[in-house]
Amino acid sequence: MIVVVMGVSGSGKSTIGQMLAARLGWDFYEGDSFHPQHNIEKMAQGTPLTDEDRAGWLASIAEQISLVEQEKQNGVITCSALKKSYRDKLEAASKNIKFVFLHGQHDLLNERLNSRTGHFMKSKLLHSQLETLEEPKDALKFDISDTPEKIIGDIIRILG
Repeated sequence: MIVVVMGVSGSGKSTIGQMLAARLGWDFYEGDSFHPQHNIEKMAQGTPLTDEDRAGWLASIAEQISLVEQEKQNGVITCSALKKSYRDKLEAASKNIKFVFLHGQHDLLNERLNSRTGHFMKSKLLHSQLETLEEPKDALKFDISDTPEKIIGDIIRILG
């Protein structure tokens, strides 16, 4: 199984993804590490990515998902997966994929982004991500105001 932890920046994808993978004993893949340098520079300058910018990044993540499945392994990967079309590309790479959608109030997301250090994604891009977001209908949905421990426990309970 592949679990894709998704949501806008500041939703806690990396924290939840790492903790979930550790609890399950699965490999963890940080979606940001699949971005080409051009995308990172663009976001660091406060410029939102376009669908064209995201295409190669999504293809790289889909390739990793496919590799994990081919090796008959399980994994947790983070990816904002903001649009349905992005999630469709990822779903095409695996027969056994589940999306975990982390969502929260704008103020909490903004606060988290403003408290980050050393990350290229800044709070000024939050608005564009929220505008781009097409909330998934078939994902497991968790409010980020809950503790990571509660979210992880609920995910594991639901996944069985």
